[in-house]
Order: sequence, then structure tokens, then C-alpha cells
Amino acid sequence: MAKHLDARAILDRLVGFPTVSRDSNLALIDWVEDYLDGHGLRGHRVWDRSGQKAHLYVQVGPDVEGGVVLSAHTDVVPVDGQDWSSDPWTVTERGGRLYGRGTCDMKGFAALALAALPRAQAAGLKRPLQLALSYDEEVGCRAVVDLIEEMSVHLPRADAVIVGEPSMMKVVTGHKGGMGYAVEVLGHEVHSSLMHRGVSAVMEAARLIDWANRQNAASAARVAEQGAPYPACDFDPPWTTVHVGVIEGGTAGNITARSCRFRMEFRVVPGERVEDWAAAFEAEVARVEAAMQAVHPDTRIRVEKPYGLPPLRPEPDGRAEALVRRLTGDNGTHVVSYGTEGGQFQHRGFSTVICGPGDIAQAHQPDEYLSLAQFRAGAQFVDTLIDHLRE
Repeated sequence: MAKHLDARAILDRLVGFPTVSRDSNLALIDWVEDYLDGHGLRGHRVWDRSGQKAHLYVQVGPDVEGGVVLSAHTDVVPVDGQDWSSDPWTVTERGGRLYGRGTCDMKGFAALALAALPRAQAAGLKRPLQLALSYDEEVGCRAVVDLIEEMSVHLPRADAVIVGEPSMMKVVTGHKGGMGYAVEVLGHEVHSSLMHRGVSAVMEAARLIDWANRQNAASAARVAEQGAPYPACDFDPPWTTVHVGVIEGGTAGNITARSCRFRMEFRVVPGERVEDWAAAFEAEVARVEAAMQAVHPDTRIRVEKPYGLPPLRPEPDGRAEALVRRLTGDNGTHVVSYGTEGGQFQHRGFSTVICGPGDIAQAHQPDEYLSLAQFRAGAQFVDTLIDHLRE
């Protein structure tokens, strides 16, 4: 007989697996698959090319269309350099909070979903409940596309996808799209006293970073003058932002830098196209590179686009939104500037919303936590969903 585990016990197990995005998540997937097997449920893996990571999906209930997908990612961000007051890989309860890496983002929701599956199995559902566990959400949400496509082939089409990112159990109907570039500028070294004969990779990289500053200023000024169109007007800020958070380069203060590397991130409001921002940035790269090569032909700029994430757009008469508003009673308007796999589901034709326990302000922080009140609210939500699928 399968051993029953409640959501709190499952959360202990999930947090105990240090599934940082740079590392494998297979130990967690192995445990989840064994848990499902113990309840007569068959999980299906979707492997990455290296064989070191896997998605997992499972269905409970009849093999008919019209069900609901609960989506959660298994990866977490690192704890390196963070000052934790307790072991980040052990759930510690104190002061009405559950501390640990991933409790909020988003193993708390995954634990609630996994605990619900045996109950759903015994409930006599009339429409299926599907669970999608993915990897690499924290590094761009690209990998989940393979999972979505596999589920689309092998499972009946769901009416709604609920992404359980922390939203304080509010119904979030939109988020910004995302795009990132890894940029390497390769210059030509000379003594800085002869800098006109060389090409400083650092200073040329600064031109591209200044382009980002100018785009941000122009977008803010345009919104201040004209206002932001719907649905961008619901966001904070209500425009696309361009950001550089990491940069390194150069060898000495008196040498024009041979190389400089930085990462540029775009958060694109719904109503604007990620592709258009990509084209604008790449045109600026080409312009700066041409000026560099006019000084020295061996200079160049390498760009790698590690991810591109479509936005989640509010859906007129969306089935997912209507369902989750019914289950939660929340009729407010909520959008967020962070990205999720929800944009990938919606881009492939699924009606999608975000709704999960916890406050996004706690995500990625030292002493990350999920409040017990939010954990209980999430449990009530999943129970109500099971009742809905029995109707």
C-alpha cells in the first residue's frame, strides 16, 4: 500500500533536493516518479539532450478534453553568497513561515499539486487534472516548450493552464515577455596613450549599454507624454525595460581592453513584439561593430540569444481566468513584470493564468519563505479545483 504524504511532508522532500538550474534535477524527478508509482499513477519524462535533466507530466482522471493543467518548475536559483539563518535545503518552520530555498518559488505549489493527485484519483473526476513539472524556468523558460509539445501530443487538450507562481493567490492575467543576450565585444589592445590606434572592448560595450539607457529614457518619456496603451498600462513600469546586470572585461588601466562581456535583458510589455526589440538591438550591434572594424578589421561583437520568452496577454473571455476567478473569488486586475512558463503555454494556444501561494518579493531572497497561511490557502484552492472537475 502506498504511503500517504501530506503536502507539508512532500514540501520537505522537494526542498531537500538542491535543484539549482545549473545542476541536474533527476534526483527530484526520481522521487516524484516513485511517489506517483506508489499511487498507481504513471509519470512521463521528457529528457533534455544531455540526459541530466527531465520534465515530468502526469494525468489523473478520464482521457477527455476540457481538463486543467497545474504547471510548476522544479529548478531554483542558487544560494551562493546569501546569508541564510537556517539550512536553505531543509524546510524550517518558525513564526508562521516555512523557510527554505524554493518554498515560495515554487516547490510549495508543486507539493500541493502532488498531494492532491491521489485525492483527485479517488474523487471520480469527470474531467482530467494534469500536472506539468518543468526544469530551467529560472534560466529563460525555453526548455518547457518540449514539455508543452509532448503533452499536446499525448494528452487530451486542457481547457485551462494554471501556473502556480507566487501571486498571493490572486489571479494574474498578464506578464511581460523576456529576452536575453550574452554579448562579447572583442577589441584591439594598444597602450592607452595611443588609444586612437586601438579599440577598447570596454568602451565599445559601453556604447551598447548607453543604447539601453537611451531606450529606457525614450520609452519612459513617450509614456509620460502619450500614456501607455492597453494592456501595457497595467504594468509597473508600463513600458519595455532594457537592463544590464553583469559586465566584466579589461586587463589593466593603461591598456585598451581586448574583451568585454555583458548580459543584456529585455522585459517586453504585451502589445510589443520581442522580435522587434531583438531586431533593434542587433541593428545597433551591427552599427557599433562596423565602426570598430573601421579602426581595426579583426575586431568584432559576438552575440548569443540564450532565451526569448513571449508575454502572457490578458485574454478576453479567457477560460482559465474565468475558472480561477470562480475558484478564488478574486475579481481584481493583476499583472506582473516577471516572466513565467505561462507565456509559452499561451503562445501555443492554451488559455493560461498565474495563481499560486506566496509573495514574489520573497523569491530568490536569503531566508526565502512561504507563509503557512498562504500554504493553506493554496491547499484550499486545489481542493476546490478537484470539486470543480467532479461536476
